[in-house]
Amino acid sequence: MRLIFDKSDTFGAIASFLCLVHCIVTPFIIIVLQTYSSEGIIINPIWWQNLDLILLLISLIAVNHSARNTSKKFVKIALWSCWIILSIFILNEKFELLSLSELGTYFSSLSLAGFHVYNLKFCQCNSCECDTENT
Repeated sequence: MRLIFDKSDTFGAIASFLCLVHCIVTPFIIIVLQTYSSEGIIINPIWWQNLDLILLLISLIAVNHSARNTSKKFVKIALWSCWIILSIFILNEKFELLSLSELGTYFSSLSLAGFHVYNLKFCQCNSCECDTENT
């Protein structure tokens, strides 16, 4: 867990990108599994169904830590906004509340990964002074 805190932007960007890959690849995997399954049994492993929630939890931890340690207030707002939007899209798809486009999930995931990379490159705090300036 300490590694996630020390490298929160790296883990956040990776988790966001893996979330994007998961969202894009899932329909194709289901089609392939259905094609090769016998007797018409629906095959969708539990771990694969819940991978998006696991990645969302990792992203939450990364966003929380990165937002606390960024030197730019707009990055803090952007990280939280992207994470909230991404979580809304993922939870909506999980519970099938509304018919929303997958593009929202893709865009918010890419944006979250992008802001993590931006924060990693340009907004690192090396002292405790950042915490008092941006809160």
